Amino acid sequence: MPASFFAHPHQAFTAGFYRDEDFDFEVRFLLGQAVHGAADVGEVLATIAPIGEKDHEKWFEGWVALGSRVRGLADASAEAGHVVSAAGAYLRAATYFATAVNSVDGLADDGPLLPTFRQHRAAWDRFVETTPHPAERVDIPYEDGFLPGYLLRPLGEETREPRPTLILNNGSDGPISSLWTAAGAGALARGYNVLFFDGPGQQSMLFERGVPFRHDWEAVITPIVDFLLRYPEVDGSRIALYGISQAGYWVPRALAFEHRIAAAIADPGVVDVSASWLAHMPKNMIELLEKGDREKFDRDMAFGMRLSGRLERTWRFRARPYRRMDSYFDTLTEVLKYRLGDLPESITTPLFVTDPEDEQFWPGQSRQLAERLRGAKELASFTAAEGANFHCQPLARSLTDQRMFDWLDTVLADRARVRASGGAPAREVADG
Repeated sequence: MPASFFAHPHQAFTAGFYRDEDFDFEVRFLLGQAVHGAADVGEVLATIAPIGEKDHEKWFEGWVALGSRVRGLADASAEAGHVVSAAGAYLRAATYFATAVNSVDGLADDGPLLPTFRQHRAAWDRFVETTPHPAERVDIPYEDGFLPGYLLRPLGEETREPRPTLILNNGSDGPISSLWTAAGAGALARGYNVLFFDGPGQQSMLFERGVPFRHDWEAVITPIVDFLLRYPEVDGSRIALYGISQAGYWVPRALAFEHRIAAAIADPGVVDVSASWLAHMPKNMIELLEKGDREKFDRDMAFGMRLSGRLERTWRFRARPYRRMDSYFDTLTEVLKYRLGDLPESITTPLFVTDPEDEQFWPGQSRQLAERLRGAKELASFTAAEGANFHCQPLARSLTDQRMFDWLDTVLADRARVRASGGAPAREVADG
């Protein structure tokens, strides 16, 4: 998500690798991926070395070139029977191609989007095929079609022993491979089954099928839970849900309606997605939006966008998943649906909420969410002094794993003890 347009207007962003906020944050994110092997520090630093400020063409080309080179290394290892090396290189290649995909909004046209995405997904699929974890590609029934997914089990788990299972819910534009570092690898190491998936408006669902976002995310999570309950290795009483970035809205939204989730994590908490869109908008434009003056709003927005081709391209890239690209007013009217309102009061599922210092996109909203929750909750602060600031703690994923999984392990263990003693959690008694 481009920090320069959608960040909070009063949020200071301390550049370290670039003065450009978007490039700088992306480098932080990439370096954080290295903790679970989804990037290599030297590859990242060598790639950015010749790329100057705001050189979007070279930025895109650099990541495509690196992804292609590492994909070649992966293929060579696979052909020689070095499966562990191949899996690691396929994972890194997927990350680098994904970085290129997310940079397409900086190009003059988006023609490279679909072919670059397909390179990313092909590398990810090869990782799934070569990882030592038992893994399968799955089709999750959804409305008249399906959601593409991947179900991975812990190392050594060839049996069908029921285990806790973590559903990984991506944000607005995150690649499926980024979920490996966000929570997937940490969950597998702790004995969880892990489900990766693309939901409506996310990557393959958007780029290849044209399926847009939806604000009522319970319509996504409920069929996923139904699907998981078919598997004997899934302990239906210990299904958890993790959501990163904009999924910090989708997760609590779903929990307000779907009560079979035993525990959940919002990384970070989001109560109003539209705040990141409206933060830089002049007061008079917000008034036009509130009054419903579509014609004047679109006219004034179009005039402002003509002053910056880059801003127009960024807007269209962000609007694409909402399928309201022909009207600025219609786009924002759709985005305004992504507000929790009083729904947190209906959440009974224990919820862990990350609260990073210097949050760029939804500052203060993690605390707002936690304050509205009436059930069990934990608000976990992440600070600059720990190297854990900025959106989703990009350089502190080991620390994030430690805090959220220690909490999740404890909640699910307590649940198992209650069941073993013949009782049932209060929530289930209330739900009948």
